[in-house]
Amino acid sequence: NQAAGLQAMAPLASPKLMAVASHGQQQGELPLLWSLCHSWVELGLPVLVLDGNKSETDSNPGLIHLLQDPLGHANVEQDASAWRVLPAALGFAQLSSTGFHAGSVGHLFRSDGVVLLYASATTLTQLLKNSGLTPLLVLPPLRSASMSAYQAMKVLMQDAQLQPTVANIELQTSTPIHMPSPVQTLQHCALTFLGLEIKPITVSALGNPQTSQDDISRLALQLLENAVPLQRQQPQRTH
Repeated sequence: NQAAGLQAMAPLASPKLMAVASHGQQQGELPLLWSLCHSWVELGLPVLVLDGNKSETDSNPGLIHLLQDPLGHANVEQDASAWRVLPAALGFAQLSSTGFHAGSVGHLFRSDGVVLLYASATTLTQLLKNSGLTPLLVLPPLRSASMSAYQAMKVLMQDAQLQPTVANIELQTSTPIHMPSPVQTLQHCALTFLGLEIKPITVSALGNPQTSQDDISRLALQLLENAVPLQRQQPQRTH
């Protein structure tokens, strides 16, 4: 009928592009990353994680295979009840000169609701420069994490004009009162050397599942609001 015809003409909702900047603290990053994916799936958004820390192989294909054969993967359907993770190191390297632009790769993710890039800050600066994206920077409760997080933040801001969202994982520790916490150290360095006042989002890991889930859900919604839409152009077949 006429209504069905009009509905067919309406543009599909664009997948949302997000990023997580890895800074060598994967034991703190990955649990939060999977929890965020679970939150988006619960919202009805199929999630694809492109892992720049893993390289594609013939036995474990990933982003580079999508780039080499876009038409062969353009109509792959994604299960909305789960998320998938694809290795992407080689694909990111190929896209580093042009960037992860909406028009050039959006057609690869037609059935995805969220496309999340997980890679080092250096890789993300090459892919997302001046994109307006706010990559997530996870700060686990480790003393060494504040400096690696600061270095990642510096690279993102100075090389790509990307201001990250900081998620502070809060744990009950025996750190002496006179010792600054990792998040306090990060805030001090960001203000002193970058002139940036950061307001981290706290994610509680104190043993209260409901509090922790509420924090993760709030963070998931904020990242969704700040995501960049990917356009869904179909690749053109050449003769």
